[in-house]
Amino acid sequence: MDKRSSQIILIGIFIGIFIGAISGWIFGEKMQAVAWLGVLFMNALKMVIIPLIISSMIVGITSLGDVRHIGGTGIKTILYYTLTTGISVLIGIIMVNLIQPGSGIGTAGAELLERVQSKENFSFLDVLMGLVPPNLFKAMVNMEILPLIFFSLLFGGVLTTLGKKAKIMITFFEVINDAIMKIVHLILWFAPIGIFGLVAGKLGSIGGGEAFQAELIKLGKYALTVIIGLSIHATVVLPLILYFFAKKNPLTYLYNMGSALTTAFSTASSSATLPLTMECVEQKNKISSKASSFVLPLGATINMDGTALYEAVAAMFIAQAYGIDLSAPEQAVVFLTATLAAIGAAGIPEAGLVMMVVVLQAVHLPLEGIGMLLTIDWFLDRCRTTVNVWGDSVGAAVIAQTKEIRDDEQVLDK
Repeated sequence: MDKRSSQIILIGIFIGIFIGAISGWIFGEKMQAVAWLGVLFMNALKMVIIPLIISSMIVGITSLGDVRHIGGTGIKTILYYTLTTGISVLIGIIMVNLIQPGSGIGTAGAELLERVQSKENFSFLDVLMGLVPPNLFKAMVNMEILPLIFFSLLFGGVLTTLGKKAKIMITFFEVINDAIMKIVHLILWFAPIGIFGLVAGKLGSIGGGEAFQAELIKLGKYALTVIIGLSIHATVVLPLILYFFAKKNPLTYLYNMGSALTTAFSTASSSATLPLTMECVEQKNKISSKASSFVLPLGATINMDGTALYEAVAAMFIAQAYGIDLSAPEQAVVFLTATLAAIGAAGIPEAGLVMMVVVLQAVHLPLEGIGMLLTIDWFLDRCRTTVNVWGDSVGAAVIAQTKEIRDDEQVLDK
């Protein structure tokens, strides 16, 4: 997509968000009549997720040329995700200790939800079992991304060992990947209208601006704590990593990611935003497709900087609301659990809820506390998803500078 078209779409997205927010705020429930525009846009994005993940992962792995390179690139990618997620959780814990948003708030509205109760027996063995589905097509139907990534890595790795006879299959997936990206470009032209429907419809579903304002006031300190923590991670930590390790101008890189980040905020889904993230990273920021096709699908599934920070803050907030003083070792448990759960729970339905249950159980906090947060969660979900996608895009730039990727690029240049 050319630069002019990208700028038109980005401006359109901002206009869609603004008009949607104003309309939903003023007209409230009446704006549910346009929610179908957002649903249609989300469906269009979801439609291309499965073929995009499978084709891009296979192309990314096979483009490395030697299956042994996958180990180094994969390990560095996982280390990057773990490190940045850990930093985000630490920021969240520091902020919640400084601001104390739960002190004196009480526990009104706290109740044990049925869907929370059903997650109580979750274990990380469930994650390992979920990596290998008995039916791959059923995993596709259920949008279970982690097992599809595992299969694509395995399939692509095996292709690199088959020599010349695998060329036809590799070319086949390269063509599919190119075709899917063309479809993404077409979907992008509908983005401003779809995002308008998403924002207006969501505000309408909660009763408009007054209803949202009431909840924001009630949980204002909690929301502020989350937003400050996310802002520090997004505007300080990640730009510094981008500047020093990827040698990129953070402001330019951020501007070029505009359409992906605004879509992430509107859809609250890293996976649904993946096609736009790849388009922005590869075409606007000129990051190697070898890095992006491997890092971004994996990141959309397991890299949850914003979500991990949110979970840590939420757990500490619930403890404060119940008058429970968490000791330093218990807060360390929150840190470790939120960091690991952000990666481990990715392939589980309602991953955010699973993460919350895991963190609360780890320090024996009441699960009923989750009920206090749900009225404001839809808004904070959009904030943390935007940070998740920003972290993914920075990760692609960092991994593109690794020896394995750069050596392969130099070979191709020659």
